[in-house]
Amino acid sequence: MTGVVSALVEAWQELRINKTRILLALVGVALSVAALTSVVGLGNLAREGFKASSEQNGGRAATLGIAVFGPTQPDQQKLDAAYQSVVDRYGIAYYTHSGQAQHSFQSPLGVQQVNLQLVDPGYGVIHRLDVGQGGWFADDDENRLAPALVVSEAFYNAAGRPNLITDPKVTLLGSQKTTAVVIGVVPDQHPQAPPSAFMLTGAAERAGISAGGFGQFKFWVGESQAEPLKAAITSDLQRQFPGLQVQVDRMDYASYGDPFETVQLAVGGIAALVLLLGAVGMLNISMVTVRYRVREIGIRRSFGATSHRIFLGVMMESVVATAVAGIVGVMLSVAVVKNPWIQSNIAPGLKEYPAFPLEAALLGLGSAVLVGALAGAIPALVAVRIKVIDAIRF
Repeated sequence: MTGVVSALVEAWQELRINKTRILLALVGVALSVAALTSVVGLGNLAREGFKASSEQNGGRAATLGIAVFGPTQPDQQKLDAAYQSVVDRYGIAYYTHSGQAQHSFQSPLGVQQVNLQLVDPGYGVIHRLDVGQGGWFADDDENRLAPALVVSEAFYNAAGRPNLITDPKVTLLGSQKTTAVVIGVVPDQHPQAPPSAFMLTGAAERAGISAGGFGQFKFWVGESQAEPLKAAITSDLQRQFPGLQVQVDRMDYASYGDPFETVQLAVGGIAALVLLLGAVGMLNISMVTVRYRVREIGIRRSFGATSHRIFLGVMMESVVATAVAGIVGVMLSVAVVKNPWIQSNIAPGLKEYPAFPLEAALLGLGSAVLVGALAGAIPALVAVRIKVIDAIRF
């Protein structure tokens, strides 16, 4: 341990003496490390932003959707009982029906249309919905006398932005007039989006609202369970509904693998190439430095310095230098990735941004140390092979 510490101290002293000579090479290494680390950090940020946006549309990984259809429409009560048996049999915690209905509501400016999405409480978890005001449905909200609504920002504005505590009521029109209660507000999916709202399936049925077209049942399971469950549920439902087609498929963004993996590997390969060029520059500087220190190395050998000590001393100079450059590069990368403007443009769908990935910092620092070791090993071997008498005459 004492030998290693003394080698580090000696390497630092040599760097201070030769700082002008190696400064440009270290700048290249620092920028290369910053590029490599930023690729990983920005890739992680972009992945989280894409993941949040995709989960709002298709569900978390892995979300399975079930559809039963054929020449004749299956009995809805029998279908709901079959879905519930799937939930009970496989211990599924988060599940939801999903259907669409067009309806109208009374706004201060007159009657307006709203796109109602009929769901169960598990929909909010599966689709990672961000409720800006109020809250999402609870399990007992289906038993309310006045049905609960979670509305979009466009709906909320059209309804006159009612106070969710003192006056959250809105009137739904149609075959029967219904007074609903707004319990939450979610952001619009895109600018200029029309009014939309979420309503529990059971509450909609009591209000005389039915989904148009084919409804769907979906649930969230672990990724490792997705494929086995697809086969088992398909077999179960096929037996219960002979003559109909049963379709069980993944609906989430990761159903075909990580969409960012190829791009990130390509950009990471370019950054690694830049880092390699920085290592070549560092190697050239180290070779020149050894040539200038031939006489010094010979004198040290004549006073009893071992080959191991000479090798370690020369190589540690390069390792310490690139380690310092790596730390600077990682700091630059953190400043770039955590910049608010960068975050808002790379991941606009996130409300809370993830911490800078530790693996990116370790990768950058480890790459810098590896570059230093490789760039220092060859000059160290040259230094070890220098003969004492030739070095003193140099």
